[in-house]
Amino acid sequence: MRKRVLVLLAVASLMISIIIGGCSEVEKVAIPVQKYPERPINVIVAASAGGGMDLTARSLEKFAIKHLGQPLVIINKPGGSGTIGWNELAGSNSDGYTVGIVAIDIVLSSLYDSSKYYYLGALGPIAQVTSVPLLLAVQADQPWHTLNDLVKYSKDHSAQLKFGNVGVGSFPHILIEMLNREAGINIEQVPFSGGGETVPALLGGHVQLILVNPVSIKEHVKNGTVRILAVTGEPRITDPVFSHVPTFKEQGFDITINNWHGIAVPKETPVAIKNRLAEGLKAIINDPEFKANMERVGNQVEYLGPQESTDRWIADKQKLEKALQESGILEQIKAQKR
Repeated sequence: MRKRVLVLLAVASLMISIIIGGCSEVEKVAIPVQKYPERPINVIVAASAGGGMDLTARSLEKFAIKHLGQPLVIINKPGGSGTIGWNELAGSNSDGYTVGIVAIDIVLSSLYDSSKYYYLGALGPIAQVTSVPLLLAVQADQPWHTLNDLVKYSKDHSAQLKFGNVGVGSFPHILIEMLNREAGINIEQVPFSGGGETVPALLGGHVQLILVNPVSIKEHVKNGTVRILAVTGEPRITDPVFSHVPTFKEQGFDITINNWHGIAVPKETPVAIKNRLAEGLKAIINDPEFKANMERVGNQVEYLGPQESTDRWIADKQKLEKALQESGILEQIKAQKR
């Protein structure tokens, strides 16, 4: 009898512990969600200071207290074509106090099996901040004034044109492979370690063309040393320096994918925290002063919410995967990244 009583007491004690433990776990989640955010939010930027993603993060930082009630702390984690920073983001605490700036290369990393995480499953998009068109740039003293001039020259001078990309398997690398396939030409790829090297390579005549964001090339266009032949995406860029430049599509080539910058969090972040972040970020991105600040650094604001951002990731993944398979370089890139 005594033995039976002891067993019953042990079971009862265990049940009480489970109930109390369960309640405390609920409180651990519920209380921070109700008060969130109550301390600064870390923002992982998977690139060096001064680059496009960094500029986006620092523009958001200026308006965070106004719309989120807490400051943003920028943490630069460059390297590995973004994977170093994005791996840290995916493995971070899902309490809403670590978020990250993401770009279209996050989709490409998943295609190459070159990262620790499958980002489309490990991260949850909260907002798209910008759509970043890329410009096909050549030296102004070259004989090509249109994209079709360049294509004709390439056909007449096979494999003589060199394109400077920002790394094997990078977004610009893939776009030029798309042009090669559509136009039936063979522009040689020359990989560099980052975007900061491609503009000097173009100006020094080491390559004949590059794809570059507007802010990195604007002054060279204004002083007459660089000519722009085409712009990715749709529609044309509204900046007066570039507004005359036709898109790839206007010139007969179906290259309509832009780079983009957004905000993502670890997938397991509570829904209530995601909603609060989404609400605050939407307010920042739609703030007229924020838009003006982004335009000053050459970024075009294009807000998308969580579901729209997710749809964009998936759609761009499908487009880029198709381009990689059709160009025959997917397995080659995977091998080089192992």
